[in-house]
Amino acid sequence: MHDPFEESLRDLLRMPPEQPDDEARLGRVLKTANRQVGAGDLFSLMGHWLEALLIGISKGAPHLAPVSRQTQNSAPSADKAD
Repeated sequence: MHDPFEESLRDLLRMPPEQPDDEARLGRVLKTANRQVGAGDLFSLMGHWLEALLIGISKGAPHLAPVSRQTQNSAPSADKAD
């Protein structure tokens, strides 16, 4: 399976180093990986937040209309004293 994230990290590792230091190159790769994973986590968090908000709205929608405990025919009953 082709993973563009993994492929971009491999390309960063294969780049000719500007510095002969492998530690600096590895640091750049890890920094890029951390940034990409962090962005994915952020979008995932926002997606879960949106899902929870929509569930809350859909569950609360029936409670928006006022509810009355009185029955529909409120004709005076015959057993009440005048």
